[in-house]
Amino acid sequence: MDVLLEEFSIRTTLPWQVIAVRLLAAVILGGILGFERELAERPAGLRTHMLVCLASATFALVSIEIVSMAVFEDEQVRADPIRLVEAITSGVAFLAAGFIIFKRGEVRGLTTGAGMWLAAATGMAAGLGLWTISLLSCLLGAIVLAVLRRLEVRFSLKKPLSGE
Repeated sequence: MDVLLEEFSIRTTLPWQVIAVRLLAAVILGGILGFERELAERPAGLRTHMLVCLASATFALVSIEIVSMAVFEDEQVRADPIRLVEAITSGVAFLAAGFIIFKRGEVRGLTTGAGMWLAAATGMAAGLGLWTISLLSCLLGAIVLAVLRRLEVRFSLKKPLSGE
């Protein structure tokens, strides 16, 4: 019974408060990035970006915890943190590709896909505790999504709600 209780104990390298803050930050930052997509009534909006960001942060935190687990201390087992970046990038690229369509000679959904990719990177940075990177990427992404959209519409660079 003690073994079973030990298996389900909250035992992590990082304090649970740090984990909670990093995950919450990822959700908030993903929400900021997804808000403009929601306003534009795009398929991947607020919730999608929040979930992508949260998932990336979770993968980042899991990778931190895996590296410190006793079961992986054997010399035969090596962890490569770069694989985390590759895995998240591949997974999100797959999701984002589903939003990109070619219809009547026009490509649609590229910005939504790029926003999801940025949400994943922002979430990974938050999950790893790289606050400056996560906050700056979120801020710059929100500026690109919201401010530049208005400029495009104002200067007729694009038709409003053209599928981006």
